[in-house]
Amino acid sequence: MSGRGERRKAVAKGRRIGIGLLAILGVSPVAMAADGEVELRATLRGFEEVPAVSTTASGTFRGDIDRDELSIGYTLSYSGLEGTVTQAHIHLGQRRVNGGIVVFLCQTTLAPDPTGLAPTCPQSGTVSGTLTRANVTTRADAQGIESTATQGSTAGEFAELVTAVRAGVTYANVHSTNAGGVANTKFNAGEIRGQLRSRADER
Repeated sequence: MSGRGERRKAVAKGRRIGIGLLAILGVSPVAMAADGEVELRATLRGFEEVPAVSTTASGTFRGDIDRDELSIGYTLSYSGLEGTVTQAHIHLGQRRVNGGIVVFLCQTTLAPDPTGLAPTCPQSGTVSGTLTRANVTTRADAQGIESTATQGSTAGEFAELVTAVRAGVTYANVHSTNAGGVANTKFNAGEIRGQLRSRADER
């Protein structure tokens, strides 16, 4: 075998040993690279809505669950929406199923966040923020993950959101209306949507 072949064999063996050690320790390569954080991503498009809609809009969601699972940092970017942007959320629901709103990602005067914490939605652009237990909504349609008028949101409620995100049963959704704020029947459930996935899920 040539010297080059020997080197390649040694490199491959080293990689196998490294991966084996990580498996023994119960640590994934993704988790090690992210310093204990779980990286999230989603591609938002009209065809992901239920029912599917045709729109020129598109978007991306990038986020990370901190190592203590007490917060989720996020960046939401979108452009090309045909309607006037009103709000964006994380919903509880598996793919091809519509679910209730758990947290707002951005808000407008047409659709304010009940907690008042979400940043303002641009018509096109990027918003960033950090979600904590304080961001969990009081909406009755949140399917079991919601704060109450008397107690507010608990640490347990946010933990349920993190569990749902990890399980792949949450999605980011950007909503819009027709000109003048009239409800848009074309985009009734939202204009673009994307299921949240961890980078580990994509490998």
